[in-house]
Amino acid sequence: MPLRFTLRQLEYFAALGEGGGVAAAARRLNVSAPSVSVAVAQLEAEMGVPLFLRRPAQALALTPTGRQLLAEARRLLAAAEALSPAGGGAVAGPLAVGCLKTFAQLVLPGLRRGFEAAHPAVRLRQAEMDHADLIDRLLVGEVDLGLSYDLALPQDVDFAPLATLPPMVMLPGGHPLAAKGLLTLHDLAKEPMVFLDLPYSGAYFLQLFEAAGLRPRIGERTRDMSVLRTLVGNGYGYTIVNLQSRQADAPDSTPLAFVPLASGLRPLRLGLMAVAGGFAQGALAAFRDHALAEVAARWLPGCVPPEGWAAV
Repeated sequence: MPLRFTLRQLEYFAALGEGGGVAAAARRLNVSAPSVSVAVAQLEAEMGVPLFLRRPAQALALTPTGRQLLAEARRLLAAAEALSPAGGGAVAGPLAVGCLKTFAQLVLPGLRRGFEAAHPAVRLRQAEMDHADLIDRLLVGEVDLGLSYDLALPQDVDFAPLATLPPMVMLPGGHPLAAKGLLTLHDLAKEPMVFLDLPYSGAYFLQLFEAAGLRPRIGERTRDMSVLRTLVGNGYGYTIVNLQSRQADAPDSTPLAFVPLASGLRPLRLGLMAVAGGFAQGALAAFRDHALAEVAARWLPGCVPPEGWAAV
């Protein structure tokens, strides 16, 4: 017997699946809370399985079937929106964007604000995570877009580059090497390094040294970018980064200095990821186009543009 459910039920289910509870989903949809509850209950009855775990005094959580249906519901809603002649081609619907946590606080809110102003009918939800988790959640449909680097990308993920970012050295403000106009990895070999110990990102930094026949002298490790900046500012060593924040100091106001590394080292490309073919969908394509235009005109929000960059 074929399943019988409506796009409206899928829309209400997707809004609830994005988190925040029934009341939050109702506010995003501009409907009553009972309408959301009834639509989801009807969808569960038609599916014949629970889509949410309902536990006393705890937030709703998607079941495994619910997580799978959420990914499919988002794709179906996006396709339906693209086919609809109503709305004059306006972009609408839910959009979940995941961002690499090392630069999410710098880049994503600025891109999001401009996008939402241009496309008010899109309900955007953001999440911050490391690169490995971002790819996993993208492939299972928990996020629609990923904003990260071009590291270890699976074949079934499309990548839209936004910016090419050469590595640079972050140093304590008063460090002797901070007075140099250009550094090499050999300049750093005997200095202690504060290492950003995250999946893929950490491997990228180590590979820079390995390609030069060197090994960094790691003195401190952290998985938090703010802690990394503060450790460097307090003199625990240098680190290597690919983005320079417009905030010149560490979070505790200790001074930082940024010095370019000699050319020839592999840069990182920052860009948007979607499952293969995903950029053909309305909201995903619109966010990609918005991000490309913003970076071309103003560089990455919250970041210092590289030397020689000019707005298009």
